[in-house]
Amino acid sequence: MCGINGFYSKSLSMYNDVIFKMNSAVSHRGPDSNGTWFDKSSGIAFGHQRLSIIDLSKAGDQPMLSNSGRFILTYNGEIYNHLKIREELEKSNYNIKWRGRSDTETLIQAIEFWGIKDTLKKIEGMFAFGLWDKKTRCLTLA
Repeated sequence: MCGINGFYSKSLSMYNDVIFKMNSAVSHRGPDSNGTWFDKSSGIAFGHQRLSIIDLSKAGDQPMLSNSGRFILTYNGEIYNHLKIREELEKSNYNIKWRGRSDTETLIQAIEFWGIKDTLKKIEGMFAFGLWDKKTRCLTLA
């Protein structure tokens, strides 16, 4: 089970140190890789400790950026129907250049194509995630 973390603060000046410390506190949750992402202008930071299950390659590392760069995702769980979702995305003529086979990538690309509400209606699984939309400057926690 991965470890996800993050924070929002407009006044914090040590983003890098804080998110690394948060990641370190959950390092036992994901020994395969770790990553951080932060944006001082928005005050948002995400961290991720990865336990690789579905896609063992670096293509599944997080926090993950969508192909357009609009969305940033830190996610833990499993989308049981992610292969079906991928197939549906490909049939819709949505031009996706898949980097790997992870359900994380499926989730973020579905959000980019259908939006968060419709994607949440389509996916089946157990999960928790934080998603930052750079365009609308909206944080979604699910």
